[in-house]
Amino acid sequence: MTDLTRLTAAELAATVASGESSAVEVTQAHLDRIAAVDTAVHAFLHVEADGALAAAKAVDERRARGEPLSPLAGVPLALKDVFTTADMPTTCGSKILDGWRPPYDATVTRLLREAGIVILGKTNLDEFAMGSSTENSAFGPTHNPWDLGRIPGGSGGGSSAALASYQAALAIGTDTGGSIRQPAAVTGTVGVKPTYGGVSRYGLVACASSLDQGGPCARTVLDAALLHEVIAGHDPMDATSIDRPVPAVVAAARRGAGGDLAGLRIGIVREFAGEGYQAGVLARFRGAVELLDELGAEVAEVSCPSFTYGLPAYYLILPSEVSSNLARFDGMRYGLRVGDEGARSAEEVMSLTRGKGFGAEAKRRIMLGTYALSSGYYEAYYGQAQKVRTLISRDFERAFQTVDVLVSPTTPTTAFPIGERADDPLAMYMADLCTIPSNLAGNAAASFPCGLADEDGLPVGLQVMAPVLADDRLYLVGAALEHAVVERWGGPLLSRAPELEVVA
Repeated sequence: MTDLTRLTAAELAATVASGESSAVEVTQAHLDRIAAVDTAVHAFLHVEADGALAAAKAVDERRARGEPLSPLAGVPLALKDVFTTADMPTTCGSKILDGWRPPYDATVTRLLREAGIVILGKTNLDEFAMGSSTENSAFGPTHNPWDLGRIPGGSGGGSSAALASYQAALAIGTDTGGSIRQPAAVTGTVGVKPTYGGVSRYGLVACASSLDQGGPCARTVLDAALLHEVIAGHDPMDATSIDRPVPAVVAAARRGAGGDLAGLRIGIVREFAGEGYQAGVLARFRGAVELLDELGAEVAEVSCPSFTYGLPAYYLILPSEVSSNLARFDGMRYGLRVGDEGARSAEEVMSLTRGKGFGAEAKRRIMLGTYALSSGYYEAYYGQAQKVRTLISRDFERAFQTVDVLVSPTTPTTAFPIGERADDPLAMYMADLCTIPSNLAGNAAASFPCGLADEDGLPVGLQVMAPVLADDRLYLVGAALEHAVVERWGGPLLSRAPELEVVA
């Protein structure tokens, strides 16, 4: 019998639509997989088995009545626990929201339900999406299915690990400085950050509002494109939502699968190579570029000098917005409340609640941001960082006048051991070195598997960056690369991952 958890999302949708397998059977297979391996992986913070089976049953009933189904109806999905869900807790990986149930669904959640996609549960993350390893969760770290002693990336490590361990066919993540792309790179999966405003942020609990962007995570490029089309589009509930047609991402993915990139101009970012990069990562990156060249692309080096200032600018802008956004978690309205025995002032209760509810990384960024926004320092720090942000946007604009997409390694290294960078925040922040510029500029970017590093046999990702609202170019390049990588490596990279021990 076919192992339903090993099929792609497109294949699963086809089996449900044809009646070969029911949506309930597909969902139960994934729930059984979660029960078997998630004790070791810890991808999920909450599994909603009854709700998932009820949603799957509704899909089967619609099919039995002959009603049309969406292209992903009946496919199980893991949702990052930073999107509100009326029927499940939304904790953002923080003690301050432990057990909180929102009164409404995020727009992304609603669109998934309307498409008949089965939400299995909520995945683990660095607290309020602040981190690069999913070690900063208040509920414990997630483990990389390739090596359980290593990180699965962050902040969306739960979503990427759920995919890589075959616990879900699809996942949703959010990307503030690389939190979709970096986990995808270190787990051998596909992760896409759409153009800022291309996917609604309504109901996405804010980390840094000008940077956060939800997006699709999957095991194949086509699956990511199909999910992208479900969640994208204008939303009047989101003031930053773009009122423009969704790029033809599925058509681009199907076209790219043919392996022809003739005429496409690809720029290699000069600033993203050299010191600090793992030798195996650079080797796989160069190999991926050679594959793209063999597929007909025109490859040239491009300089984006302001990219070198992206990391320091980001770590002034992001903490400043964090300081503002997380001020709402004060124990007065919802979530955790500490010290409210009647003898303390509201200010004391707020202080005790925030001290108990926030973890070390959240506190660090709140303090950095509060300092950067304080009187006398605002222009020197936050103001200057915003000027650098403008320079980075201009570098992208100049580059895209001569090339169609830019490429780089997604991360400087493969997945590092859990705990290795726990006492070195600066080393941790370096994991997002290549991904941050696209968040600052708001353009589209994605990570696609491109091979395994020689040193440790762990996955390496190729980052592709495209202009604003040119998300389809990501899928064109990604699908062509996927086709070439499968041929060169004799199958999908995930097929080379070690099999997880199943709990009886």
